[in-house]
Amino acid sequence: MTNKKQQIVVVKLGTSVLTSGTKQLDRAQIVELIRQCSVLHQNGHKIIIVTSGAIAAGREYLNFPILPKTVASKQLLASVGQSKLIQLWEQLFSIYKIYIGQMLLTRADLEDRERFLNAQDVLKAMLDNNIVPVINENDAVATAEIKVGDNDNLSALTAILAEADKLILLTDLDGLYTADPKKEPNAKLIQQIDHIDDNLRNIAGDSVSGLGTGGMSTKLQAAEVAGSAGIEVIIAAGNKANVLIDIVNNQPIGTRFLPQKTPLEHRKHWLFGAPNAGKVYLDDGAVNAILNNGSSLLPKGIIKVELNFCRGEVIDIYDKSGKKIARGVSRYNSDALRQIAGHHSQEISQIIGYEYGSVAVHRNDMIVN
Repeated sequence: MTNKKQQIVVVKLGTSVLTSGTKQLDRAQIVELIRQCSVLHQNGHKIIIVTSGAIAAGREYLNFPILPKTVASKQLLASVGQSKLIQLWEQLFSIYKIYIGQMLLTRADLEDRERFLNAQDVLKAMLDNNIVPVINENDAVATAEIKVGDNDNLSALTAILAEADKLILLTDLDGLYTADPKKEPNAKLIQQIDHIDDNLRNIAGDSVSGLGTGGMSTKLQAAEVAGSAGIEVIIAAGNKANVLIDIVNNQPIGTRFLPQKTPLEHRKHWLFGAPNAGKVYLDDGAVNAILNNGSSLLPKGIIKVELNFCRGEVIDIYDKSGKKIARGVSRYNSDALRQIAGHHSQEISQIIGYEYGSVAVHRNDMIVN
């Protein structure tokens, strides 16, 4: 039975999957995974790829050079390999007449609120236009301070960014086992996990493939991050026949991590980790729409803007008598809000010359008092 609900699915592909454990990219394996993505795509699901393999692609393209074991050498290989990697994704997806778009991210892009919103807007625009985003960390320029560090955790942050339904972490193992199956022949696959504890963290251990930067422990971290935002996470083997199609159709494959039951509040706590930077005051109609109808805040309902703040910062929302009714993430800076306050959403671009959507604060980015 197929899953009728259209879902947003983030698929993370590790180096060990993309190379099939060899020193170079396995094009046959990648084509097969893209074929599965195309089936899901045709059935209305939105697919996002988080890809490793830039360094492996760089090594292959440069004919496996012997380089000093320095950060600069890795960034050199990533710089050369990233363009080759994205070309490969573009060529192979084009077989199925699917367009892709590249996004290179760092932790700074996901922790800075304005950049988070910008990345979210681009991601949503690509998905709305049936373009598959292909995401990797910007290894060529990222420093230790702004690196996510591994694509497992990057994929979890991407899943939050995309408000995804599922995060699929493909690896060279069938999932999380009770022990390392390459060392313990009696190790058993753990099919479902409701809660991540220290015992599971100890079981996860380190990477056994030696090809990438992440092992089972980073996949567990990713599952915890994404799960706290209400996203289901599945760890499975990338070489298993129809693995992506079967997972999206809820077949019992790999290790499935159930999401937390109060995801929205967890996501909002993650978004609202900063003090308020400004204030807006609303007319009675906007207050009623927010409190009683579950609406977003439109510019039309704003009657006053106080303090100076940037797009992406948290602002407090008041009624006209000064009673605080909500707080949320502003999609426009204070200068822009002052100009569009009291105006209809369709007038935004005419007034300020650009627009970030029709709302000043989206309901998903708002906590009501």
